[in-house]
Amino acid sequence: MYRLALYGLGLLALTALVLSLFGLVSPAPIELVASYVVLAAVISAVDAAAQRLLHLPWRVESSLVTALVLLFVMQPGANGPALIGLALAGALASLSKYLIAWRGRHIFNPAAFGAAVVSIVGALGALEWLGTSASWWVGTPAMAGPVALVGLAILWRVEKVRVVLVFLLIAVGTSVVHQAAQAPPLGGEFELSAALFNAVLQSPFLFLGIFMVAEPLTSPPRRWQQFWVAAVVGVLAGWPIIIGGLFTLGQERAMLIGNLVALTFALRGSVRLVLEKREFITPTAQELTFRARGELRFLPGQYLELDVPHHRPDARGTRREFSIVSAPADLPVLRIAYKNGDQNHPSSYKRALALADPGTVLAVTGTWGDFLLPKGDAPVLMVAAGIGVTPFVSQLRQLQADGASRDAVLVYVASEAAELAFRAELEATGVPTIVFTRDEPADLPAHWTWAQGIRLDAAGLEHAVSDIAARHAFISGPPRLLADLAPALQKTHSVTTDAFAGY
Repeated sequence: MYRLALYGLGLLALTALVLSLFGLVSPAPIELVASYVVLAAVISAVDAAAQRLLHLPWRVESSLVTALVLLFVMQPGANGPALIGLALAGALASLSKYLIAWRGRHIFNPAAFGAAVVSIVGALGALEWLGTSASWWVGTPAMAGPVALVGLAILWRVEKVRVVLVFLLIAVGTSVVHQAAQAPPLGGEFELSAALFNAVLQSPFLFLGIFMVAEPLTSPPRRWQQFWVAAVVGVLAGWPIIIGGLFTLGQERAMLIGNLVALTFALRGSVRLVLEKREFITPTAQELTFRARGELRFLPGQYLELDVPHHRPDARGTRREFSIVSAPADLPVLRIAYKNGDQNHPSSYKRALALADPGTVLAVTGTWGDFLLPKGDAPVLMVAAGIGVTPFVSQLRQLQADGASRDAVLVYVASEAAELAFRAELEATGVPTIVFTRDEPADLPAHWTWAQGIRLDAAGLEHAVSDIAARHAFISGPPRLLADLAPALQKTHSVTTDAFAGY
C-alpha cells in the first residue's frame, strides 16, 4: 500500500508541477519544490530518529507518502515562515505515529493530524507568523481528473472503491445541501449545477477520500465499519461545523474524528508473533506456526498483515497479507500457510521469510476481512483452490471447537492429490468434500469424493453440487478460477470471494 500510494502521489506531484508552470494551480513551481524538500527532509529525519530509538525498521516509503499528502493539503511556500510552518506540520505528523498510539498502532492519520494542529494553532492567534495552514489547494478542476484516475487505480488494487464511493456520495450530497441552506441568508440564488461543480471539482473530497479515508492502518477491520467511518467523515467534510467562530470541523479535522470512530469499532494494536516452527504441508506449500505475544483478535476467515523487515526490499515492500489457518480457539497459537511459487525470481519478502528461524519475532500490523460465514444455519458452499483452503480450515476448526454443526460442502481443487493441504484436519471436521485433482487421492474417507479427474468449471461445479442454488457460496482462489465459475456462482444464494494472486 505504501509503495503504491507513493507512486501515485509522486505522479500527482509531477502533474501539479507541470500545471503550475501554466498557472493552472495556485502554488508556484518553486513553492512546490521547496515545500516538498522541507517536508520530506523533516518527516524522514523524525521518523528515522523515532524508529531508531524504538528499534523499529525505517520505512522511507511511509515518510515520503506523508510528505506528499501534506504537500497537497498545506499551502506551499518558499519563504522562511511558510517553510517553518510546513516543517512543524511534518514533524507533528511524524511524531503522532509514535506518541498518539494504541498498542503500537497510530490512532490518527499522520498528515491530517499535522495539518490540523498547525491550522488550529494559527486560527487561535498563536504563532501568527507561520506562513502556512491547511488550504487543500489540490481541490481544483485542473487536478480533479488526475486525482480521480490515479486514485481509481489505487482503490481498485486495495479493494476500497466502494468505501470511497460512499464517502464521496455523502460528502457531495451534504455539501450541496449546505450550499442550498447558505444561499438565502447570504442573499444569493442556489443553482444545483454550480453547487455540484463546487462539491465535485472545486473541493478536496476526491483527494481526501482516496488518500485518507481509504488509508488502511487507521481503518476498522470490517467493511460495514469502514462504511460508517466514511459516512461520518463525509458529513463533517461536506457541512463544516464552525467552532467558536474561529475554525471549522472540516476536511482534515473531519478525518481525525473519523479516526476516533474507527478506534471505537476495534481497539486494535500491533501484536508480536514468535515463530515456533515451519514445515512443508505439501511439496510446494509451507506452514508457519507462531505464538502470539499480546492480545490478538480475529474472526474465522479473516486475514492478517505480516511485517517482515529486511534490507533492500523490492517494489512490493515488507508487508504481506495471509489468511489465518488456525481458529480463534487455538490462540495464542496462530498458523499461516503460503505456496513457494516462483523459486527462480522470488520476491525480497519471500527470501526474508524463508530465512526466518524459530525464535524470530515478527509483527502483525492488523487483521481484516469480511470473508465470514453468515450467521444462523444457512447452508454454505466452500470452494477452495490450492492454498486458498486456509480460511476454510479456520472456519471449520472453529465450528468444531464450538461443537456447532453447519450444512456445508467443500469443493477442493488442487493440481494433484499431493497438493491437498490440511487434509487430516479437514477430514476430522466431517464436512462433505468433493476433490478435483488429476490423480485420485488415496484412502479417501466416506464423506470425501473424488471428481474423477474432471476439470472444475461452471458446469462441473453445478454437477458436483446439485443444490447450489440454495447455498451461500464462498470461494477462495486465484482470479481466474472466480472467472471460470462465475456462471454457476450466479445461481447461488449469494457469493463472497477471497481472490489472491500470490506474493
